[in-house]
Amino acid sequence: MTCVLAIDIGGTKLAAALVDEEGSALRSGTRPTPRTDVMTALAALIEEVTGGGPPAVAVGIGCAGPLDLATGTVSPVNMPSWRGFPLRDEVRKVTGLPTVLAGDAQCFALGEHWLGAGRGSDSLLGIVVSTGIGGGLVIGGAPILGPTGNAGHVGHMSIDPYGERCTCGGRGCVEHYASGPNLVRWALANGWTPATDPAEQAGAAGQAGVEKVDARLLAAAAVAGEPVAVAAFERGARALAGMIASTAAAVEVSTVVVGGGVSGAGKVLFEPLERALDDVAGLAFVRAVRVRQSTLGVRASLAGAANLAWQTLA
Repeated sequence: MTCVLAIDIGGTKLAAALVDEEGSALRSGTRPTPRTDVMTALAALIEEVTGGGPPAVAVGIGCAGPLDLATGTVSPVNMPSWRGFPLRDEVRKVTGLPTVLAGDAQCFALGEHWLGAGRGSDSLLGIVVSTGIGGGLVIGGAPILGPTGNAGHVGHMSIDPYGERCTCGGRGCVEHYASGPNLVRWALANGWTPATDPAEQAGAAGQAGVEKVDARLLAAAAVAGEPVAVAAFERGARALAGMIASTAAAVEVSTVVVGGGVSGAGKVLFEPLERALDDVAGLAFVRAVRVRQSTLGVRASLAGAANLAWQTLA
């Protein structure tokens, strides 16, 4: 039996798995992302996963960006110890195998296309809505990576040219309206008061981390019908709808899969998203876009990295 080694690198977690051609994980492992000396931790994880397992024939890596495919380097925003880090070459040194690199959100899209909610779609946009907003395109079964590997940064598409400045320096970016922290920021500025029960706060923090506690509480408030919380999700959903309609008009995607922590809000996000998309979309092929919630969740990027490696060998 042959397999590929899939690696998913984020600011909080490193994950790796040996994956066969059907997408089954034969061995896997995770560990926290250290603040420094990340490569040492990654090398140890690779040894743990590959030791004693079936031989891998290639490596696929999904990593937070930005990145540069020409040089194989990465500079993840939330990993300050890696700036222009030669990740592809370093992993190749550790494994001795052909190694391919892509963004983590691009791998999310490819994973959902291969095994998840976008399976069978000819053209797919995958969106990760979390602390930030990332994305990836899969057209004809192949990921669209772009010249430098940064295609799919849909969170920084402008849906309001007169809007507020985004942290990226642009104006009116989707992320400024629809990411978890920005949903909460707007809700707080407009009078929302989050739950203050210490047990509830501690329980949520134990499951999702401080950043996602606020988004989870906002979603719970929206489910309970709190007007400002509901309005925050409707505002964010309208921004996402504008981005989806624009992307569909430019690339003619037929399926959109939404994942990330904020997608866990469920109906309070997806129902206003469907309504807003119906309102902003005009052309028939744009109105035909199907929006689905991720079915792979946190496994999507790892699945996409594996598929990327298999495609390299094809």
